[in-house]
Amino acid sequence: MMYQILAMLILAIFYTFYFAKIIILKQQSIKTNQMGIGKKPKEVLHIERIMGFATVLTAIFDIGSIFLVKQFPANGFRIIGIVLGIIGVMFFVLATITMKTSWRVGIPEEKTSLITNGIYNWSRNPAFVGFDLLFLSICLMYFNILLVCVSVWAAVMLHLQILQEETHMYHMFGDEYVQYTKQTLRYFGKKRSDTKERLP
Repeated sequence: MMYQILAMLILAIFYTFYFAKIIILKQQSIKTNQMGIGKKPKEVLHIERIMGFATVLTAIFDIGSIFLVKQFPANGFRIIGIVLGIIGVMFFVLATITMKTSWRVGIPEEKTSLITNGIYNWSRNPAFVGFDLLFLSICLMYFNILLVCVSVWAAVMLHLQILQEETHMYHMFGDEYVQYTKQTLRYFGKKRSDTKERLP
């Protein structure tokens, strides 16, 4: 029961911040959810829609696993899962707060600001890192093959979305974004000066 409560609390805090941010920006007349809509290339729209479906399906499997799985991993794995879930929530919350009014779901059609401070000084995609840690957290706490498969699929789609967003950021911010990529890793960490990364 304790693990159920903790797992549901992690999910609740994570998605409360997700939807609260959308609502807050909507009150400022900012269209936050731009996933799978707009005049974007078909490939971009396609990946965004699949990613959206995959993440929603994973959330459903997360909740289902919490209440339906009867055979659990060893307590050590479950404790690691809780810790990763808390870290995931922290990454996501810091990402949404730091982005302020520039936060979007999907690639925006309008120009936003390039955010490189705070958590973005250590990760170019902290919100996505938050999602990945959340997926891993529930998998460790309530391991089952279906959940793992759906979570891996969602993580792959998030990665493809990151690659699309990097292309978008490169075209929107040019050298400023290139310099940022030379300092901060895609997922987490600072780069050595001799590290090279291919950009579109």
